[in-house]
Amino acid sequence: MTLTTEEILRKVRELEIKSKRLTRHIFTGEYHSAFKGRGMLFKEVREYQHGDDIRFIDWNVSARFSHPFSKVFEEERELTVMLLIDISGSSLFGTVHARKKDLVNEIGAVLAFSAISNNDKVGLILFSDKIEKFIPPKKGRDHVLYIVRELLTFNPKNKGTDLSDAFRRFNNSIKQRCIAFVLSDFINNNFEDALKVAGKKHDVIGIKVYDKMDMQLPEIGLVETEDSETGEKKWIDTSNVVVRQDYQANFFAWSEACKNIFAKAGCDLLHIRTDEDYVKVLQKFFISRN
Repeated sequence: MTLTTEEILRKVRELEIKSKRLTRHIFTGEYHSAFKGRGMLFKEVREYQHGDDIRFIDWNVSARFSHPFSKVFEEERELTVMLLIDISGSSLFGTVHARKKDLVNEIGAVLAFSAISNNDKVGLILFSDKIEKFIPPKKGRDHVLYIVRELLTFNPKNKGTDLSDAFRRFNNSIKQRCIAFVLSDFINNNFEDALKVAGKKHDVIGIKVYDKMDMQLPEIGLVETEDSETGEKKWIDTSNVVVRQDYQANFFAWSEACKNIFAKAGCDLLHIRTDEDYVKVLQKFFISRN
């Protein structure tokens, strides 16, 4: 579905208003306090004082003056936030409330506006099985409005998913430590090694967005299905209880595998269903970080 210019402007404005309201009344202080102290900048060298951490003694300066000196660090006030957003074919699926893409766009907008309200930079990587678009991190309302417009209007050239390629581009493009939100349904499993590399340097938070029917098949008899990424068609007998049980078991097994992949990489993974209140999930996560 192609939006008119008027519809795009109206939707961007709606997302800005909603994001500002959430940031002001719900995420007040929680977004920034969740990530403060994640980056430290060198400030100065001063004489060692009782209680200073000996790990921060500057041995070169201390030797020069025959007296111990300590390095002093301060919290990095400006954060950089990167949004890695999956725009593959499966993001267009949705049976309850909204498509996965619609929810991802809204969450991405909220996170972007939360970032600039704290004077942080924000950037964007849109990916399918290739990097579809890269927007370097910058500050400012105009920049975020540009990001939100791209989320709403960008048409990917490919339908597949390659999370590994997205992480590699992220690792190669963003040199300074940053906070990365990865929004995807995580239906492929080829990203473990690339995520480990990203997790060593950056603060990575995965947000797995899924539809109710991703988890559970309705009992509606024999239906023809089509893979939204490969185009492969297949008949499924949803009246068969074993088929439905296997389908649900596979969903939970892969969800658990994703959780373990993120945990091993030292990263967080949130689960949000398209008919759930994502605000509560994000707020609970921010508070748990404090």
